[in-house]
Amino acid sequence: MSVLKKLAGETATYGVSTMLGRLLNYLLVILHTQLFRPDQLSVQVQLYAYAGLSLVIYTFGMETAYFRFARKENDQQKYYNLILSAVILVSVFFSGLMFVFAEQAAEFIQYPDDVLLVRWMAIIMATDGIVSIPFARLRLEKKGKKFVMARVANILINIGLNIFFLVVCRDIYQGQYLTMLKPAVDLFYDPAIAPGYIILANLIANLMFFWLLRREFMDFRFVFSMELFKPVWVYAFPILIMNLAAVTNYLFDRMALQYLLPDGFYAGRTTKEAIGIYGQCFKLSIFMNLAIQAFKYAAEPFFFSKAEDKNAPPVFAEVMKWFIIICVVMWVGICLNLDLLAELFLRKKIYHEGLAIVPWLLLGFLFLGIYYNLAAWFKLTDKTQYGTYITITGAATTAALNFFLVPQLGYLGCALAFAGSGLLMMSLCYYFGQKYYPVPYQVGSAIGYMVAGGLLIYGSSLFTISNLWIAVPYHMLLFTVFLVGTLLVEKDSLPLRFRRMLGSRAE
Repeated sequence: MSVLKKLAGETATYGVSTMLGRLLNYLLVILHTQLFRPDQLSVQVQLYAYAGLSLVIYTFGMETAYFRFARKENDQQKYYNLILSAVILVSVFFSGLMFVFAEQAAEFIQYPDDVLLVRWMAIIMATDGIVSIPFARLRLEKKGKKFVMARVANILINIGLNIFFLVVCRDIYQGQYLTMLKPAVDLFYDPAIAPGYIILANLIANLMFFWLLRREFMDFRFVFSMELFKPVWVYAFPILIMNLAAVTNYLFDRMALQYLLPDGFYAGRTTKEAIGIYGQCFKLSIFMNLAIQAFKYAAEPFFFSKAEDKNAPPVFAEVMKWFIIICVVMWVGICLNLDLLAELFLRKKIYHEGLAIVPWLLLGFLFLGIYYNLAAWFKLTDKTQYGTYITITGAATTAALNFFLVPQLGYLGCALAFAGSGLLMMSLCYYFGQKYYPVPYQVGSAIGYMVAGGLLIYGSSLFTISNLWIAVPYHMLLFTVFLVGTLLVEKDSLPLRFRRMLGSRAE
């Protein structure tokens, strides 16, 4: 139990900060959906999808390789220098190409008027790639507080710059106040590219990482040794393919939707409007993704630290059990309160048209979270090729299902494809994992919680309550019943003080 407490504590360190920071950042959705129409935000959806893909290419499995090769303290600086040097070379090379050929890139994604935004995104991609290794170093060295401070500072800067560009500069430009500053604002503010300042704010905030992580860069020395790098590359290459397939699985919908969605599929809506609606509704599923990401930050070093422990399998099983319980509770809580979340975050009613995708996206993230847990077996046994096979299968499944479902169901087809692919990847990883690294997972318990949660979500969706003053208390009551029921089922597994609390309430 002490091991689980330690992992839970580290997950909380990353998770609370990540979720708090992202929640603050998510408040920008309120601003963006208040100021801009869906078609104005569609270019952001497209560019950030490609940025997510680029991060995998720029880091090419080096984060995991760093954890693998820098386990011994006397090797940490050597491999830090080597791996960061390699990532810098790749990031600068590919972003340089994108910067030079920005016009062609803008034409390719069908936004020929947004060449400047493509160039800004190229710089964002490079900074994301480069700082990923210093952040990995902080995780390895258990410097969670610094990791948290840098991430949250970046988000606060981004929020401040969004407000500055989109509200303050706009108001000064329009002469609403501080008119003496208008000549200065006129030098850099152009209302014609107003949505583009979302990307510029991100760019400036990203550049601040180099100051926030200056200590991690100060002792860095650019070195490269092919002899030393070769085993790192051999280990990382399958992870690169695996991550590339995984992120393609995650981002394929937003990259392909404009090509797969038939013109006029949604009455009175253009394809760009549909992309904007889908992209903003997709963000409501970010809460589950944040929890999974926080767990991954803490769990990856944890799993490697248990590589030589013969008692690791039962510990991994217990970790999986509680991971599923927490994620299912989140799935139920978010889905039951979608009406409230939509009112809070999606300010224009037009965005509410896409809410049906959210439960399926959350379920897809739940499956992927379980897959990331299961994936420990092939990382610990150096059989990373299995991860490659599974994620390529998942990406191919996502693409095939999108091609088949989107023309029939619109962007709901994207969400169903994502969930279906996650289910397949999870199942394959479990099957092969039990052959090569058996872990006594509690499969019956996991299926029970997911089925119970799914039935409650489905049953609740059958009754539409338009009045939020009635709907919110009703949905919160359902959620509370589910949560208390879960705690009662797991009463014997909880710490003593929680068992006493539940016992006294039951009486």
